[in-house]
Amino acid sequence: MMKPFIHEDFMLNNEAAKILYHDYAKEMPIYDYHCHLSPQLIADNHSFSNLAEIWLHGDHYKWRALRTLGVDERLITGEATDKEKFNQWAKAVPKTIGNPLYHWTQLELKRYFDVDLLLNEQTSEEIWDHCNRLLNTEQFTAQKIIEKFDVRVIGTTDDPIDSLEHHIAIANNPSIQTKVVPAFRPDKAVEIGREGFNLYIDSLSVAADIEINTYENVLTAIENRARFFHEIGCRISDHGIENVPFEPCTFEEASVIFLKVRSGETITKTEEMKYKTHTLLFLGKLYASLDWAMQLHIGAIRNNNERMFNKLGPDTGFDSIHDLDLARPLNGFLNELDKNNELPRTILYHLNPVHNYVIGTAVGNFQSSGVNGKLQFGSGWWFNDQKDGMIKQMTDLANLGLLSSFVGMLTDSRSFLSYPRHEYFRRILCNLVGQWVEDGEAPRDYQLLGTMIQNISYQNAENYFKIK
Repeated sequence: MMKPFIHEDFMLNNEAAKILYHDYAKEMPIYDYHCHLSPQLIADNHSFSNLAEIWLHGDHYKWRALRTLGVDERLITGEATDKEKFNQWAKAVPKTIGNPLYHWTQLELKRYFDVDLLLNEQTSEEIWDHCNRLLNTEQFTAQKIIEKFDVRVIGTTDDPIDSLEHHIAIANNPSIQTKVVPAFRPDKAVEIGREGFNLYIDSLSVAADIEINTYENVLTAIENRARFFHEIGCRISDHGIENVPFEPCTFEEASVIFLKVRSGETITKTEEMKYKTHTLLFLGKLYASLDWAMQLHIGAIRNNNERMFNKLGPDTGFDSIHDLDLARPLNGFLNELDKNNELPRTILYHLNPVHNYVIGTAVGNFQSSGVNGKLQFGSGWWFNDQKDGMIKQMTDLANLGLLSSFVGMLTDSRSFLSYPRHEYFRRILCNLVGQWVEDGEAPRDYQLLGTMIQNISYQNAENYFKIK
């Protein structure tokens, strides 16, 4: 009988890798400290109507692949039925070989629905019917899926103006064993140069119940919302920034720049960077005082296709990798926070792997006594969360720092079908370390290496984020 494509030793290409994965990594729980899952769907224990809803809605990875194949937008994000959209995806899957989408597709079908069939145009009807039957059972609600994969912590991504009502409902539901916590994402209060900034400040004023007439009011409102998030269990912040701003700026200068924008004046690029620098430094110090971890996602250039942005809005698959000057502003920013020991635990992600060594050497400059890996070079992100990207990130981290202190993988996903990405990561990690063993570059000490694998898979994150 032919071995199924997803088998027990999938991507494990040496004996040491197989031992490390099956004896140490496989059964570790999941600590998904950064994702974009909807807390409302978790709170409501949402039942998914069909495979397209849980698998295709909101997945810009798949949308980009379908557009590359020339599929009409009607069958991607448009008014076509879910069945029509799924059929298009099924036809596309065989053409994704070499892209991580192929592996993820088959892993997700196997781990959620026990499907060994390869998805294609011929098998689509059978897989659609089989998966939909399961999705219509009580074992495939949002909460049951989380429970099935032994997810201990979920960190969602939440704007400071969010009410967090769904997080509160989750926390008050004794049947939900997973800790679901908000992460503070104040990008819209930082990005003073973006369209809609003034409207957002008006919304922040309402959420914080503070009249915002000055820059000082902005900082007070942000701090009040952060403290509210803290009460609900937040211990992580997150920033999506195109580049790291580091343009020295006084409070008085930032105040003038803010009032200019509030009065409808145009500001210069230098003024924009000054405001962002001062505001991000304020936030970093705030996070340190709250004992939070700060995540900086750096290097995405977003909404590049103006026509499609006007039609579909943001986060629909038209973002790409930026190239920028990073080393000096990044080190300057971290140093400014570190001067008075106000640098929080920080994870740096960069979308451009060209900058791996910049990140890897910068984190080594600001480690701290008493904290294991206070500064982290974050997991391969977005376009890099595939085999080559993960291997490069982990190899570069190992060469420049300590792989053993790494806090590991996160889904960074909007889909409840993404938890096998942790398995994918663990298999790649075990194969990498196992190859070092086979090449004589690491000792065949499975207790030593297995403990390291388990720490990277789960334990380091649990210790790092301080979420009880």
